[in-house]
Amino acid sequence: MKKFRIICALILSAALISPGCASWNKTQKGAAVGTVTGGAMGAVIGKTSGNTAMGAIIGAAVGGAAGAIIGRQMDKQAEEIRTKVPDAKVERVGEGIVVEFSSKVLFGFDRSDLSAEARSSLNKLVTVLNEYPDTDIELQGHTDSKGSEEYNQDLSLRRASSVASFLSQKGIASRRVTIKGFGETAPKYDNETEDGRAQNRRVEFLITANEKMKAEAEKEAGK
Repeated sequence: MKKFRIICALILSAALISPGCASWNKTQKGAAVGTVTGGAMGAVIGKTSGNTAMGAIIGAAVGGAAGAIIGRQMDKQAEEIRTKVPDAKVERVGEGIVVEFSSKVLFGFDRSDLSAEARSSLNKLVTVLNEYPDTDIELQGHTDSKGSEEYNQDLSLRRASSVASFLSQKGIASRRVTIKGFGETAPKYDNETEDGRAQNRRVEFLITANEKMKAEAEKEAGK
């Protein structure tokens, strides 16, 4: 049964990123994904797809009617981020949001301290994050494949930590934030090209419902 559920989840996740499901909105996808996935399933999907952000968000999904309610709230938040933070790439995934910043927006070459431009961009994002306090935020740092694995792992973690520290200084509760460094292990783009390597040097914000939002969505769905 467990194996069957994993297979179903993988098939469904593949379907969600295929052109054939273009007619589904993000809320519908979030409700569908949550019905067959959990934390372990999300990890499998993230590893299989090479997309750690998608896997983590799917793993946190509630699914069903409650998932659809959460999805609608995430739709609204994602649209606000797109409007207020033009330097970021914003994607709705399941019941969550992925906000991706290229490292060149946030950091100088081979550095982990935030630039003045980065602080300006992050301030705009903080404004939206503070409007939606019932969300959790996972910060994932990534690098390209240049340099040693050990060095890249450390750099990705330091960059995620720098962003987390900035969010804390701006009033984002530390309990909402977790950090992870993936180094060069999870490329989304082609490391064989300069453009691809530049895009792989990134920090991703994974925004998901916290337990309070999930409980409220479950309550509303049960009415």
